[in-house]
Amino acid sequence: MAEDSKNILVVGGSSGIGLELCRRLQKDGYNVFSASRSGKPDTGAISGLEYLSYDAVDEASELKALPDTLHGLAYCPGSITLKPFQRLSNEDFLNDYTINVIGAVNTLRKVLPALKKSKSASVVLFSTVAVKVGMSYHASIASAKAGVEGLTRSLAAEFSGSGIRFNALAPSLTDTPLAGNLLSSPEKQEAAGKRHPLGRAGKPNDLASMAAFLLSDQASWITGQVFGIDGGMSSLKP
Repeated sequence: MAEDSKNILVVGGSSGIGLELCRRLQKDGYNVFSASRSGKPDTGAISGLEYLSYDAVDEASELKALPDTLHGLAYCPGSITLKPFQRLSNEDFLNDYTINVIGAVNTLRKVLPALKKSKSASVVLFSTVAVKVGMSYHASIASAKAGVEGLTRSLAAEFSGSGIRFNALAPSLTDTPLAGNLLSSPEKQEAAGKRHPLGRAGKPNDLASMAAFLLSDQASWITGQVFGIDGGMSSLKP
């Protein structure tokens, strides 16, 4: 099947990695549907893309105007809650889990029939390097993203017979709006770079390129995996 006849849904496609992934997929010839609470991005809207208003954490929110068959889903929303453990409230933990896990679950329930119709669909979720590498102040987000990794592997097993592949990416700090002030100055960027063996923080395209590969037929024998896209942080100590 030609790429220009394949339909890909990107949830969280209005900024950061999701927006870059939409650009990449459209360039590769896919029919791309971007869903987010804000609908179209404030800047950087892509001509020819289908933009949908959708709140993944609201179980009642509907994904309208999608085709009957979907060949891929990327769930990109995330959160960064960095606090000492004693300052983390139950609400912090629940909020991170809701955005990262429940939002993905709500979305998957809505689109699973469409994914099954393709008989060879791919789903990409997003974790974090902090699941594999213990990091101070990451207790809430690392716990939630560990849930994403468990969800990825469980669903990869459950839906392998339907031909649906599930994989996750586990990035380190990436230069997106979600990173907020963590990379807001040359000094902070330099400090972040020094923490990574490859000498820099991530860029949205680093993640979008891998996500696009996993959504493509080139990755048709890959499922149930979590890939560290982290500049070597999770496995190297130069």
